[in-house]
Amino acid sequence: MNIQPPPISPRQMNLLRVVLSMAWADATLEHKEVATMLSRFSQLFATDPQQQQQLQQQLQEYFVQDVPLEEAVKKLTTDAEKEVVLRLSYEVINASARTPDEALVNQAESEAYQNLVSLLNLPPSVVSRAEEEATASFNPGNQNVIDLLAYKLREHLTS
Repeated sequence: MNIQPPPISPRQMNLLRVVLSMAWADATLEHKEVATMLSRFSQLFATDPQQQQQLQQQLQEYFVQDVPLEEAVKKLTTDAEKEVVLRLSYEVINASARTPDEALVNQAESEAYQNLVSLLNLPPSVVSRAEEEATASFNPGNQNVIDLLAYKLREHLTS
């Protein structure tokens, strides 16, 4: 049986990997959340159920690889890619607190984000603009972070 590879490139998976590193920054991404992300991403990038299953397996294998953030960032080839992962990463870390008493962005997330900003080496004006756009587009009461992440990645990757 000849199955076509899922319609997602190594470049697209690398963008996902960088953003997911922010989701993992506080070590609280649960198995259920990973399963939901895999399902949503496969539905966005593949239409055939067989392709969706194959894509889920491919993404699962990619997500569990121990790819250092530094290595993934080095694979970003354009400033546009760097800016989109910065914006999405900012949205991810600002999505929710683990407990009602915790700050929206905890220490681990803040440190991971600052490390990402440093690795991306974008001008401060670009960082500020990405953060402002992320803040303007994020409405905590109305959007699930997984849906938001999937939508923004599809928007960027298909344009």
